[in-house]
Amino acid sequence: MKNRLVRGGGGASGLFVIDAESGRRVCGRAANTRRSLASNTKLFTTAAALARFGARHRIATQLLADGAVDRRGVLRGNLYLRGAGDPTLGSRAFQDRFMGGSGANLFALKGQLRAAGVRAVSGRLYADDTIFDRLRGVADSGYATSPWIGPLSGLSFNSGYGNSRGSFFSSDPAVLAAAKLAKALRSAGISIRSGVARRATPAGAEPLATVRSPTMSQLVEATNLPSNNFFAEMLVKLLGARFGGGGTTAAGTAVVERFARSRGSAIQAADGSGLTRGNRATPAQVVRLLQGMRATPVGDQYIQDLALTGAEGTVAGRTRGTAAYRRCRTKTGTLTGVSSLSGYCFNRSGRIMIFSVLMTSVYDLGRAHYEQDRIAGLVASY
Repeated sequence: MKNRLVRGGGGASGLFVIDAESGRRVCGRAANTRRSLASNTKLFTTAAALARFGARHRIATQLLADGAVDRRGVLRGNLYLRGAGDPTLGSRAFQDRFMGGSGANLFALKGQLRAAGVRAVSGRLYADDTIFDRLRGVADSGYATSPWIGPLSGLSFNSGYGNSRGSFFSSDPAVLAAAKLAKALRSAGISIRSGVARRATPAGAEPLATVRSPTMSQLVEATNLPSNNFFAEMLVKLLGARFGGGGTTAAGTAVVERFARSRGSAIQAADGSGLTRGNRATPAQVVRLLQGMRATPVGDQYIQDLALTGAEGTVAGRTRGTAAYRRCRTKTGTLTGVSSLSGYCFNRSGRIMIFSVLMTSVYDLGRAHYEQDRIAGLVASY
């Protein structure tokens, strides 16, 4: 295993492998040297999200009113579309095109509003995105919108894109979501002003309609299998909003770091996705996180939410011809000069193995993948 690591990644790479049942070290090379994680950062983000929220948790986007509905069906007041950090909120057309038909359909709110007896609104519709800050990106893009992820928002719509085709990013996702909903309400026969604006939902506003995300386990799978940077960054801000100091990347990464320590691991986290090179951990720390997750109530879901080698996500075309083919659940990571592969292998012998390969100074990505796949094959045949 060590020789293959040097061939693919050069000298600035690390490896750690253990037998999951006994915790016994099987192989290691520079296992305690911290390296850039790239998208292996998502292992830490999604572990914290799944464990802290629970596998069945769903994120609720609500439509609330600050007034009463009279006998004629007129809401004497305003409506508030309150975001809760759901990365899947959008139109069915976008979800069918890019998300396999899964996600919270914003326009389902109009039917619920009609069912609540509302036929007209005397006020206007406000977008409430205050669960998160309004920094649209992460450190790698100076916290502005990045080419690699859509603009982050507490009230996102279509993953930050401006249309259902995903051809350009929105300048203000929350206002776009409210404008789209207002138009849909009018088309459904509910009279409301065309202009929308941003405003926090007042205390005492009553919910009239709700749409919910897929379960947290499904969100974690949708993050890890295709290595979805947008979902990862939304989840890390959500962790900050719920369990930290606020809906910011910094607050969320602090929650992730605390969670890693609680599992006997550690990470230096700069964002949720791995886009920033400052996300660093050692191969041993990655393995300890994966080992620690097995002991949690969501351990089985976490493992199943990782991509099956040779079949799913970013490893669909990999490990063919090795013992790792369709026998490992893994997460990849790629930045310029960085390549990683970590996960679990389920051997024919009945052993469960956990491994992490973190390659830096990578000069040939194809060669790095080849050697990682061979290392995974050796792990799977141990």
